[in-house]
Amino acid sequence: MNFFKVKKMAEVFDEIRRFSPLGASTISILEAVGRFLAEDLKAPEDLPPFARATMDGYAVRARETFGARENEPVVLRVVGEILMGEAPAFSLGPGEAARIATGGMLPEGADAVVMVEYTEENDSLVEIKRPVAPHENVIEAGEDYRKGELLFRAGRKITPGVAGVLAGFGITQVPVRARPKVGIISTGDEIVPPEETPAPGKIRDINSYSLFTAAKEASSTPKLYGIVPDLEETLYETLEKALSENDVVLISGGSSVGTRDFTLKAISRLPGAEIICHGIAVKPGKPTILARAGNKAVFGLPGQVASALLIFYLLVRPLLLHLQGARGEDLFLKKILARAARNIPSTPGREDFLRVKIEDSKEGPLAHPIFKKSGLISSMAEADGFLRIPENVEGVYAGEWVEVYLLP
Repeated sequence: MNFFKVKKMAEVFDEIRRFSPLGASTISILEAVGRFLAEDLKAPEDLPPFARATMDGYAVRARETFGARENEPVVLRVVGEILMGEAPAFSLGPGEAARIATGGMLPEGADAVVMVEYTEENDSLVEIKRPVAPHENVIEAGEDYRKGELLFRAGRKITPGVAGVLAGFGITQVPVRARPKVGIISTGDEIVPPEETPAPGKIRDINSYSLFTAAKEASSTPKLYGIVPDLEETLYETLEKALSENDVVLISGGSSVGTRDFTLKAISRLPGAEIICHGIAVKPGKPTILARAGNKAVFGLPGQVASALLIFYLLVRPLLLHLQGARGEDLFLKKILARAARNIPSTPGREDFLRVKIEDSKEGPLAHPIFKKSGLISSMAEADGFLRIPENVEGVYAGEWVEVYLLP
């Protein structure tokens, strides 16, 4: 099998980063979890905006409690009570304290709270039976964030925690990058829709549905364009339509070089098309095409189901996240170190990715390779992730630490 423009994974990642992130829009934080910020965000005010108690008790001047003991309490005069949700109408002077509940705003002059368990009040006098340090049982104004401080950089993924921070500042609308639209095309005379009973020699379309759901998981908007027979003109017309309606097009099948391979020809006919690679130094998935037309991408994925999904997770998913503004580690699958459960051979000159099951052990995670052919979807259903063997390594030994990329 002949390939041209075969590239290493690192080279393909460099090409992916050349695509420009998609445009931005402002949406509710209630709809933004999983999206990526399009702009840097700064704190418009202190958070919290005032010092508040973290315990029920008495607001005090901490230095006035020093030396307090169970049998030698410090006695302070109670000058008032701070109600929840109200600003104190008084300040604390020397020798004074105020009742306060968790979340209550400290009055001016107070810098700590004595827990109610260590106090006893009688006739507007409170005995303090344990000292407190300055700022004890208190959250200070601006302790979370100071006004003008950078909250999150552009490209930050919006998590429930991030949404909570923004809500704390009253930021309920956030700028995010658009979700990429992904067109999915399956090719092959042998493929039939899943709802049909295949005739002899036919198989149901697995790739379209696995790629569709994988694209959904990557916060994209996928659309199926059906099954295209092995006819170059039909494939080109479908590809042209899909590319006009989407940011990324995935074609599964027909990426190898053969007499009935029309994928490369169809992609090459697109106006302004640039073939970035035809073949990647990786197993499985070597017969992968990546092309660019403007700021749109076309992938020719292997027809084998496990190979197609592997390349999706290694290359397509990072591109989809990059288009949404993701940066750094957010682009890639989470990586862990695990021990190989057995010896695994490899051929130098390419990166090998093996589907693995992860088992917990006393020595750490144990990676069990799943030795199934790339045309069997069961291996992906069973897998927890991919074990990576670098390109210049002739395999790994049982017990050796290896990188494993966890499936989402």
